[in-house]
Amino acid sequence: MIIDSVIGNVHAVPAAELDGLHLEKVLLSGAELSKRIQRVRTDHGNELGLHLRARAGSAGDLCDGDILFRDAAGLIVVSVLPTDVLIIAPQSIRQMGIVAHQLGNRHLQAQFFGAQSEYGAEVMVVPYDHTVLQLLHQLEIPFSRQERVMSAPFRHAEHTH
Repeated sequence: MIIDSVIGNVHAVPAAELDGLHLEKVLLSGAELSKRIQRVRTDHGNELGLHLRARAGSAGDLCDGDILFRDAAGLIVVSVLPTDVLIIAPQSIRQMGIVAHQLGNRHLQAQFFGAQSEYGAEVMVVPYDHTVLQLLHQLEIPFSRQERVMSAPFRHAEHTH
């Protein structure tokens, strides 16, 4: 089966509407969320071809819960796998500047969250990398390592020197 568009998101569908429907999941890593063309397999072994005409979601990526297929019997949805990340919580603007400069020089992908986010603090989240771990220890910047389902995939910022 070839899927060319996202129908909606299961998180926006009332629970009563989902009662009795068979649910299959396509497990995708963060990196796979931005691929418009790919072959995937559901958790029930069904193979799908994704050939999305337009990018899904507000940032153009697939999202957790996106509905790829739906009929009277069930639906197939995207389920995002957790990503190994470092959650960096600088204690001062100086620490933030130092770590942002160091990680920026490495062209490391990062996401930023405010105090009102699920993290409960202003943090910088980056994919796990052992050299970043060493740097954070060396600079004595508070951090934690966690497996998180990220709301958006990490993206490279295009630039030239």
